[in-house]
Amino acid sequence: MSNDPLLQPYQLKHLTLKNRVMITSHEPAYPEDGMPKDRYRAYHVERARAGVAMTMTAGSASVARDSPPVFNNILAWKDEVVGWMKQLTDECHDHDCAVMIQLTHLGRRTRWDKADWLPVVSPSHAREPAHRAFPKKAEDWDIARIITDYADAAERMQAAGLDGVEIQAYGHLMDQFWSPLTNDLDAPYGGSLDNRLRFTFDVLSAIRERVGDQFIVGVRYTADEDLVGGLTAADGMEISRRLRDCGMVDFLNVIRGHIDTDAGLTDVIPIQGMRNAPHLDFAGQIRAETQIPTFHAAKIPDVATARHAIASGKLDMVGMTRAHMADPHLMRKVIEGREDDIRPCVGANYCLDRIYQGGMALCLHNPSTGREIEQPHDIAPAETPKRVTVVGAGPGGLEAARVAATRGHSVTVLEAANQPGGQIRLTALQERRREIMSIIQWRYDQCQKLGVQFRFDTFAEAEDVLATTPDEVIIATGGFPYTDVLADGNDLVVSAWDILSGDVAAGQNVLIFDDAGDHAALQAADAVSATGAHVEIVTPDRSFAPEVMAMNLVPYMRTLQARDVTFTVTWRLVSVVREGNQLRATLGSDYGGMTQERLVDQVVVNNGTRPLDDLYFDLKPHSSNLGAVDYEAFANGAAQEVAPNPDGAFRLFRIGDAVAARNTHAAIYDGLRLARVL
Repeated sequence: MSNDPLLQPYQLKHLTLKNRVMITSHEPAYPEDGMPKDRYRAYHVERARAGVAMTMTAGSASVARDSPPVFNNILAWKDEVVGWMKQLTDECHDHDCAVMIQLTHLGRRTRWDKADWLPVVSPSHAREPAHRAFPKKAEDWDIARIITDYADAAERMQAAGLDGVEIQAYGHLMDQFWSPLTNDLDAPYGGSLDNRLRFTFDVLSAIRERVGDQFIVGVRYTADEDLVGGLTAADGMEISRRLRDCGMVDFLNVIRGHIDTDAGLTDVIPIQGMRNAPHLDFAGQIRAETQIPTFHAAKIPDVATARHAIASGKLDMVGMTRAHMADPHLMRKVIEGREDDIRPCVGANYCLDRIYQGGMALCLHNPSTGREIEQPHDIAPAETPKRVTVVGAGPGGLEAARVAATRGHSVTVLEAANQPGGQIRLTALQERRREIMSIIQWRYDQCQKLGVQFRFDTFAEAEDVLATTPDEVIIATGGFPYTDVLADGNDLVVSAWDILSGDVAAGQNVLIFDDAGDHAALQAADAVSATGAHVEIVTPDRSFAPEVMAMNLVPYMRTLQARDVTFTVTWRLVSVVREGNQLRATLGSDYGGMTQERLVDQVVVNNGTRPLDDLYFDLKPHSSNLGAVDYEAFANGAAQEVAPNPDGAFRLFRIGDAVAARNTHAAIYDGLRLARVL
């Protein structure tokens, strides 16, 4: 038996878990009609097959009709869920992976205009800022029926063959009863801590009456809201002791913080640039005090941190949830001694941010996650090896090179710079976002192991590509900032890239016009404001930086608001003229003929990129497909067969921003689904 702390078995009641790593409950928003169908099942089974000891589904499954899903949650209040959960559980059990599910009533953390348009319910009328619904204050009959709903849902999960359930009590109805900030009921369910916990123990009693003593039941809960007037760490420790002593709880899964605002949620689930495992010691204190099985997950992205959590005795089971979204085969690689092959989670949080905007979870740099059926994580070898030339060593080009080489092709990469990275190298210059460079480093390391030939400092012309005698050519040259957006004064502005690269020094009174809404404008504002300059960000959108999304916006706002950066929405930069040593910027409005003026010493424009595509068009006449792509085949993972020019010597494709300005995930996804069918 291995002496690796992570690979030791753990006995949870009657259940033997084969190692100490779990995937904690989370909702990737893959359900269809509220059910965990094929996509959902394939996602969990992939990770079970690779060796994780336990996967927890749902984050969270709704137990009641008046808890409508806002994250495409599983509907545990429907009987039909039993069959779907049984299929998922049986397949995971085939790989010796335990399965549990998290059950909840969302309380005020939802909206009244979802599903059946029923009123949101909570122990007070206090609105949750994140979802904005003013709740109905729960009546006695609400409480009674919801207790029954929890028991019904747990019974369904037991019937489906799951190993247990976890009750969610952070930010949802359960701990809305706990917190004095969200419970102003009278006794018996409001007032003292005893009364505020009564709903929880009534629910646990009802569940135990249905499922018996052998079914595992745990609670994932906030043990410190870290919020003025809310539950304190001392309150949380007392609640922990009571959960232990009630005799109905088999494990505690510890959370610290609150999730009712974007900022609070980001502190609970930290993103890149924030400290790893910030709540691990706190969870360890609860384990030491209660001596009850203790689980925890919060930015534990790497094996070393997870191993420390177990070896130090802080946790019994360590959650590596986003890490398994980045690499579902993480545990297989640990078991096989291939930890350096693990695709690292970079904390970009594309997964969660997409969920909170109504999309399904996708990993920024693993496009197979959530697409296990269409784009399997394992890559099949090609029937006929070919010579593949990739131009550009950004994320898309490196992914295309990696996948092509994995299939057995001979791959050459031509790159104009002296090292790989593309736009990501520019992004990673900001200290807070340097983790994102692992997207490049992992791919480059994998390519080198696979024998990919790199030619740096090569600004490729057509003859350079033709000299490689390729069968397939992939143009991944990216794009270049486009700032020619004004009626007058385009020659007087600089791009966000100019600021980020340091090619242009920051001014002291700076207007940043952001018409792309992505990270570049905020990064430029961060860099400029750090010098002590005054910065105003102007956007024609009704909200600023819409492409950055909620949790990624939080660190920017903490920095930029502290520096008194001004945000001006619904105004468009129209023109810039020089006025002495300054620039007069005129703003117009899409809503009418209004104008404003600003007198500044620098104007920065962020308007996305335009493709660097000269090489593509130079090569196009020489290709057999004339650059054409069969989108039907491309979307469905089938081989490209388009060949309008049979005399062409090679096929030609372009990906990522070399086609149009998009994002890192799009570029990597292009590279994967093209190269895997070459």
